[in-house]
Amino acid sequence: MKHSFLSLAAGVLLAMPGLLQAAPKTKPAAAPVAPPQEIVLRHALSGPALDAFATLVLRFNDAEAKLKSGAGRIVLEDAQGVAERARLPHLALFDEDDALAMFGTRPRFRPLHQVMATGKQAFDVKAFYPQVFDAVDDLAGRMQALPIALSLPVLFYNKTAFTKAGLDPNTPPKTWWEVQEAAGKLREAGWQCPLTSSRFAWVHVENVAAQHGEPLVVKDGKQDRLAINNMVNVKHMALLTSWQKSHYFVYSGPGREGDERFAKGECAMLTGESSLYALLKRQQPEFPLGVAALPHYDDVYGAKPKQVLPDGASLWVLAADKKPEQQVIARFIAFLMRPDVQRDWVRATGFLPMTPAAMQALRESGVDPAILAQADARLSMPKRDAARTKNGFGKSRIRAILDEEVEFVWGNQKPPKAALDAAVARAQPLFAPAAKP
Repeated sequence: MKHSFLSLAAGVLLAMPGLLQAAPKTKPAAAPVAPPQEIVLRHALSGPALDAFATLVLRFNDAEAKLKSGAGRIVLEDAQGVAERARLPHLALFDEDDALAMFGTRPRFRPLHQVMATGKQAFDVKAFYPQVFDAVDDLAGRMQALPIALSLPVLFYNKTAFTKAGLDPNTPPKTWWEVQEAAGKLREAGWQCPLTSSRFAWVHVENVAAQHGEPLVVKDGKQDRLAINNMVNVKHMALLTSWQKSHYFVYSGPGREGDERFAKGECAMLTGESSLYALLKRQQPEFPLGVAALPHYDDVYGAKPKQVLPDGASLWVLAADKKPEQQVIARFIAFLMRPDVQRDWVRATGFLPMTPAAMQALRESGVDPAILAQADARLSMPKRDAARTKNGFGKSRIRAILDEEVEFVWGNQKPPKAALDAAVARAQPLFAPAAKP
């Protein structure tokens, strides 16, 4: 009986050959694709600049989506729509002077050179223009942020106003004495605001000092000390004070308040940021626009009118503590440094190119060579020791102190030298070793 059962079982198996074959191997389930590492980037851009930046972010995100692993994605966050300003994003594009408005505080940052090293991305600081690099390096010459949205200080003027005042619209003033002469004629022609300014501390203190070889910071024993109360700055503030009393100069505020007054045709001249030119051209003001180099004093020995200090918004790394986050950020920085990317960004916004390679890309794209030559000459000038403050966000604190003291001058409560002396004294704690980040 046992034999019969075995025979029957063998017969059944022989009749079903498929059962003798090994069961087909099933493919292992594909590993789930990790979602892209999201990097939040806060900004305060608007208009054409926002459109241009959003386009660049889209290009980067598309390239990242093709990576087999470790892909990232930049997510833009408008600062105006942030309810909890103190919640720090991974990245932020902002001017240090605007830190309080964007975050409610002055946040600490992660130095860019460290992030690029963690992300293993090539990062040669020698590729940057000396003056651009100087805007964001520290005391040891290490880059702290990406200076993607810098401007030069310039003089804007209303050509129609010049013509009506009997001034040559094709010959803008080159010295502050010529500005005084132009302002007087504009005043006589009926202009209530011959001259105003935006970003007063940067233009009329830091750059006036730089043009005439005066350091912003000096050694006082073993400790650094602010030196904005030098002879040139006192002289310049005294001149502006006399202009204010003569109604040649109208103070509009410490920030960019003067931009709108000039754009509306309320003021005939404006000292401000070169990037405003691109915005004004798009707005098509009702008057022909003139732009010239920042005036200087021709009676100061050793003056170098081209020695001006670029400044503006940079891309800072904030709350990015994890290695995958820093790797994505490093690739994004490398993308933004590409000459073709810088070319598109500069053409859309009017900000300064960061590198000579980007300048060459602009030349090849047909940008006015005369304009590029002027920018190249200023950005290529070697950096000067002590020409800037190097305390991270301490620079914005110094400007805030200076702006407060200058208000006393306009209110006729302090003479210019006393206000500058007070600013130096108030800023001194910022230079204490413990205050440096």
